[in-house]
Amino acid sequence: MPVATRAVLRQSQFLARRTFARNASSTSEAASKAGQSASNAASKAQDGLSKATAAAGPALSNAASALRKVGGPVGKVVKFVDSMIPPTIYYTRVGLELGKLVFRGQNMSPPTMATFQSYFQPLINVMRNPAAIKNLQMPSPQGMLNRVRNANAKEIALFGVTAAEVLGFFTVGEMIGRMNVVGYRGETAHH
Repeated sequence: MPVATRAVLRQSQFLARRTFARNASSTSEAASKAGQSASNAASKAQDGLSKATAAAGPALSNAASALRKVGGPVGKVVKFVDSMIPPTIYYTRVGLELGKLVFRGQNMSPPTMATFQSYFQPLINVMRNPAAIKNLQMPSPQGMLNRVRNANAKEIALFGVTAAEVLGFFTVGEMIGRMNVVGYRGETAHH
């Protein structure tokens, strides 16, 4: 009996050693082939894009130059639009980068689809059935007053900061709209 046990132990040791043996694998070869085919596809796509850009570039520049030569009101509009494209692109990129910084700094995340549905479902229901407007429950003034009375310091501070932001944006918008920092242009004799 001990001989049989030794044979079983030797066999199990051989199997254990065998499982740890490293065999040549074709996964690395397959991965390298897949990487090569992906890089080939990417290079072909880049070549096709560069050819399309090279072919479309002169046609677009010819059309743009022809539009710039048009006189009258159409020419003025074309020149205005043409002059506004670079600053628009620049400020769009600046705004996106600023948005990314704020997004990361505030640890924000986009809302889930369930959140969208919960907010827009009442509106969709009203559009489907306009008679349901009568059944909408509006918050009572007493409930709103109780909410203001029971607000904690954090909520009050958040409200104050939000009100200051709204007032600041309104003021800056007024300055931009008037093209002046102080006062409105207009008739001085008008009282």
